[in-house]
Amino acid sequence: MNNTLSKSAESHDSRYLAFGREVAELLSQSSPSNWIDDLWDIYTGYMIAQREMGYNPRAADIFTSFKELVFFFQRVEGMKG
Repeated sequence: MNNTLSKSAESHDSRYLAFGREVAELLSQSSPSNWIDDLWDIYTGYMIAQREMGYNPRAADIFTSFKELVFFFQRVEGMKG
């Protein structure tokens, strides 16, 4: 039983380490502030295009995803201090 708990914790830790590597790779491409600026550009273009594309029932979900990404990069930027 103890071995099972150990493997589960190891698996959990391995997943977090893998996520950390992916985030590090993402951040190696650009700074958090540049990511935030790019996200605003992408979202602004999306909102402008909505006029032509018409109603999107997922618009609120897309905004929430955008907002969470911006907040994520703001938190990462704050960690650099």
